[in-house]
Amino acid sequence: QVHLVESGGGLVQAGGSLRLACAASGFTSDYYAMGWFRQAPGKEREIVAAISWNRGSRYYENSVKGRFTISRDNAKNTVALQMNSLKPEDTAIYYCAAVYTVSQVLNDLRYDYWGQGTQVTVSS
Repeated sequence: QVHLVESGGGLVQAGGSLRLACAASGFTSDYYAMGWFRQAPGKEREIVAAISWNRGSRYYENSVKGRFTISRDNAKNTVALQMNSLKPEDTAIYYCAAVYTVSQVLNDLRYDYWGQGTQVTVSS
């Protein structure tokens, strides 16, 4: 049974930084892609960043390019999202997700496993 647990959310002032972490367990191989998604109140869930199993491919949503960095450590079964220069519009619940495939995956409907989410609030 795959299990994902996010941590690192919190309240931060605009311009500040947070580092989200997702601890994964239960995978039977390293060949899984991971992604970070977010959902703000009244809005649909959107992709923030995605990474392939071997870190060869990374994707960033336009609004976070240059500010956020996704990384993963397969030996530790973790994926992280470093968020810098945070803006109030980054406020949302952030979820990590995983799916058994080698390529990065951008479509949330393709992900099979989800964490419970962690709240990020950026004050102006």
